[in-house]
Amino acid sequence: MSAIVFAIPGDLSLPTGGYAYDRRLLKEWREMGVAARHLPLPGGFPNPSEADLSETGRAILSQSYDRVLLIDGLAYGAFPESIAAGLAGRVVALVHHPLGLETGLSPVQAAEFVRREAAALRYAAGVIVSSETTKRLLVADFAVPAERITVAEPGVDPAERATGSGGESVELLAVGSLVPRKGYDVLIAALEGLAGKPWRLTIVGADDRAPATTAALKTQVASTGLSERIRLAGALRQAELDAAYAKADLFVMPSLFEGYGMVLTEALARGLPILCTTGGAAAETAPDEAALKVPPGDVAALRAGLARLLDDGDQRRRRADAAWHAARALPRWRRTATIVAEVCAKVIP
Repeated sequence: MSAIVFAIPGDLSLPTGGYAYDRRLLKEWREMGVAARHLPLPGGFPNPSEADLSETGRAILSQSYDRVLLIDGLAYGAFPESIAAGLAGRVVALVHHPLGLETGLSPVQAAEFVRREAAALRYAAGVIVSSETTKRLLVADFAVPAERITVAEPGVDPAERATGSGGESVELLAVGSLVPRKGYDVLIAALEGLAGKPWRLTIVGADDRAPATTAALKTQVASTGLSERIRLAGALRQAELDAAYAKADLFVMPSLFEGYGMVLTEALARGLPILCTTGGAAAETAPDEAALKVPPGDVAALRAGLARLLDDGDQRRRRADAAWHAARALPRWRRTATIVAEVCAKVIP
């Protein structure tokens, strides 16, 4: 097959699910002997300046025509139609989740993102998504033909089973960047009504991607009087993150929307019981036996779910056993990388 040029905007080392997916594809391809290389794009996406677009155009047009362009959706979904049209027949678009579904956008901003991404996707020779949910969204709302979309679910590495905290207080763990879509304000509001129960919460995630959200969460925690029980840990190194998973008793994901929810499979791989929302693909990523699910953005429902699992250790153990069992069937990264490489091979054999 021809070489893959994987165009990714911004800092590839950032601790987000999308960048983790991209990094892992490149790693697996190196080990598999697939000819692929990373093409860095400006970090201004999905809101690129004219200078960003000019730099992007030069970088992509400098690539040989016998190479497949795999472009991360954080950039491709924000391309003007003129750029996307000029690349017709050469591009495989990787859509982690549609840009217009990011929380915090105004209706006008969201509509413009949807319009632009739908236009760009018309010119993609193939589209990779991380979940069946995202595939359905692209077919229904972005007019992408189903036959042009391939699902390549994120893989997960085998992990040791979590041992738990071993204490009287239930250790809650949430993982994901501090951005509006993650719904941490909803989680903190829910826990404020459960101050009389024994729990502690650690939120692990980059705190510099949405400074206003981070500041608001810190203010919210302080106003609840729960500063001693809620820790905003920031981004952690892998060893520290592994330790956080190991001592957790319950994994919580209050996201308003997820294109897949890689942290859910990380929790499953460690045999953790889960409380999550049904936002986006999260409803399907974690099996019902392992996860108690509530509607996104619903403080009362999340509080009720937390109370139920905090009070019922037997239910936590049953869901933990179900999670550990489900982990055996989770996809591995080598399979994910193979699927994406096969799609690229069909574009320019």
